[in-house]
Amino acid sequence: MRWTNNSKDGLRTWAEVSTKALGKNYRLFRKIIPKKTALMAIAKSNAYGHGLVPFARAMESLGADWIGVDSFQEAVRLREEGIAMPILVLGHTLPERLADSARRDIRVTVSNMPVLHACATLPKTIKKKLRMHIKTDTGMGRQGFQPNELGVVLSFAEKNGLIDAMEGLYTHFAQAKNPSFRHTTQAQIQAFEKARAVFTRHGLSPLTHAAATSGTMIFPEAHYDMVRIGIGMYGLWPSKEARAALADKFPLIPVLSWKTLIGEVNHMPKGAGIGYDHTEKLTQNSFIAVCPVGYWHGYPRALSSIGRAIVRQKQARVLGRISMDMLVLDVTHIPNVRAGDEVTLIGASTGAEINADELAHLSDTVNYEIVTRINPLIRRIYI
Repeated sequence: MRWTNNSKDGLRTWAEVSTKALGKNYRLFRKIIPKKTALMAIAKSNAYGHGLVPFARAMESLGADWIGVDSFQEAVRLREEGIAMPILVLGHTLPERLADSARRDIRVTVSNMPVLHACATLPKTIKKKLRMHIKTDTGMGRQGFQPNELGVVLSFAEKNGLIDAMEGLYTHFAQAKNPSFRHTTQAQIQAFEKARAVFTRHGLSPLTHAAATSGTMIFPEAHYDMVRIGIGMYGLWPSKEARAALADKFPLIPVLSWKTLIGEVNHMPKGAGIGYDHTEKLTQNSFIAVCPVGYWHGYPRALSSIGRAIVRQKQARVLGRISMDMLVLDVTHIPNVRAGDEVTLIGASTGAEINADELAHLSDTVNYEIVTRINPLIRRIYI
């Protein structure tokens, strides 16, 4: 299957991505940041479920400066598909992948001494091509060197021929998505300033970056040389708190719609049990629509009996337990439903909308999980 195939013919389920909405979100973030600040579009986890390759192509076309991915494999895929812009691997890169990363012009994150030691063992010809971004943990409590370790890091780099490979320095904020916790992020910014000062004392001026979507919106002092825009680029909010505080100022537009078809429509009598274990029984004579999508496709099992989809511009409730490859909708109240009718699982139809935030709330999770769990084998159609 090629990612450039934009036909939905013969598909039982697919996702549509609006390039118009994507462009509007991109331009919104460009307006927020200074002209001198670069923009990294985050394409990790299959572009948050939106399709790794077509998203990267769209970002390259719009003028994004960098692409951020989670893994070496994602970066290689983009290089093989002709993406030429700078790529940074944000996650852990195995030592045996470092040489190939350098050869393919893929930047790597170095956040611990074992990986830095592995970089030091590379041949000199590879070291000349290697470009690393040092990650410092300023308060996230996760990946990265502590700021007080950076002097040792740079001394080691100087002794082992790695100083020229120190292209970037970055950190990640723990609570920037909640505007009520500004003090936590401000403390991290102060810690990052100390980290930058260590590099300055060693005569280095790395490309610095710290802010993701919320940090970019709320903390202009953290724009530095580059920002990393992930969830916001897809028109989704990092948190309900950020949405409540900022939606009027920053009108993000969701770019993804997830569709399926009705496989069959059946008439069922009052009292009939629906699906596995008959967890739900009909309270009246009903028409049910069976759709060929289930939790294997990424539709959460937690939405059993409470999820909703759009059929013929009206909302239809999920009946009973969601199966691995099927779900059942109550279409009793919707006239003229037929097999082959289009169903919207996420997105808008005339007069009705179901968004990832709603599904996340019903599933007791976050919108990130809803979109990233859409099965990567499902075709993403950029329209």
